[in-house]
Amino acid sequence: MPIVMDKDALSQFLVTDFAQVKDMFTVEEVRDTGVTIRLIAGEQHLRPGGTVSGPAMFALADVSVYLAILAMIGPKALSVTTSCSMDFMRKPVAGVDLLCEVRLLKLGKQLAVGDCLIFSEGKPEPVARANMTYSIPRS
Repeated sequence: MPIVMDKDALSQFLVTDFAQVKDMFTVEEVRDTGVTIRLIAGEQHLRPGGTVSGPAMFALADVSVYLAILAMIGPKALSVTTSCSMDFMRKPVAGVDLLCEVRLLKLGKQLAVGDCLIFSEGKPEPVARANMTYSIPRS
């Protein structure tokens, strides 16, 4: 798949069009098959027990697939999540950023499917896996 929005373009999209999350996420890499997005983990992402919360990991997966799709189709801001399945496999390391590696499995005219692996930075084992389907609006 050809890349339409590179790392700089996606980063700028976060600032100008998705400002409510611009301080939470950083675009690390854009590939022809997906992206890697960083959750800048802070106190607000922790739940009792000192681990990154499930909602924070869901947000990371959701934003990551969204950005992977935009990287391939351009800034169609109304693309929306239609389905998600998420497995929480290990306790993330508290105080450490999380990285989400997305691989787009399907990018059609109306639907996109992405597979995510989420890692604590510096650790080889994934802490969560998500499969997300997005609806793409007609042009």
